[in-house]
Amino acid sequence: MFITPAFAADASASSGMLEMIAPLAIMGVIFYFLLIRPQQKRTKEHAAMVTGLRRGDEVLTAGGLLGKVTKVKDGADEVEVEVAENVRVRVLRSTISTVRSKTAPVAANSNS
Repeated sequence: MFITPAFAADASASSGMLEMIAPLAIMGVIFYFLLIRPQQKRTKEHAAMVTGLRRGDEVLTAGGLLGKVTKVKDGADEVEVEVAENVRVRVLRSTISTVRSKTAPVAANSNS
């Protein structure tokens, strides 16, 4: 008729564990959708922008320099940016924060 203390403690321990893990799992899901996923998307967009750089694009670097891309080497980590007339600076691709204006792609064989 009376419940022993050992049996009562065992029943509450199993439900208590689930009550502790459920909020942590919900917080993990919220962090993923609010913090981790948008950052991954932003990183992919930046990588695509940096790999799509072409000669003539106007760019803004993380240091605040505005300039026009004058030389892009495939496979190299640097691009050459002209910040003023006859003033060229080599910058790392990763420091380019935005491309302000894109140039039109050059035609493959233009014989005019």
